[in-house]
Amino acid sequence: MDTKMIDEQPFWKTKRLDEMDNAQWEALCDGCGLCCLNKLEDWETGEVAFTSVACRLLDGETCGCKDYENRQATVPDCIQLSIEKVDDIAWLPPTCAYRLVRDGEDLYWWHYLVSGDRDTVHQAGISAKGRTVSEDDVAVEDFEDYIVDWPLTVGDDAAAQKA
Repeated sequence: MDTKMIDEQPFWKTKRLDEMDNAQWEALCDGCGLCCLNKLEDWETGEVAFTSVACRLLDGETCGCKDYENRQATVPDCIQLSIEKVDDIAWLPPTCAYRLVRDGEDLYWWHYLVSGDRDTVHQAGISAKGRTVSEDDVAVEDFEDYIVDWPLTVGDDAAAQKA
């Protein structure tokens, strides 16, 4: 038996976020689409509420960006997640691989790097698939009518299955 095969660990278990190359960094994204939901921040308390109103570039069925390479040109306020920003973004969902790896946790069973299937995130009910409306179809002043809590609880069942 080859001991090298036994000892080899996946990159997210052996590297900190700041040690990953670009391909590894990009691979951590599970494709859930939760970071592409519009959020509302209470200016007095700093509390952030998720809405089911998605960025105009989010494909509501695949949870992929329709123009990933040029997203910031189309949506100037798109927040590009980076190693410098991971600690400062308080609204990362509890299932977010970047948050998990940052905190020394393992990826969930449904993450495609574990399952081998990019659809597992949708099958497990973790993603925004089928739960959103485009920001093109909702007036900004009506975003409050779309506040939801499921982006913060989507991993509850998955966490129970992980234990």
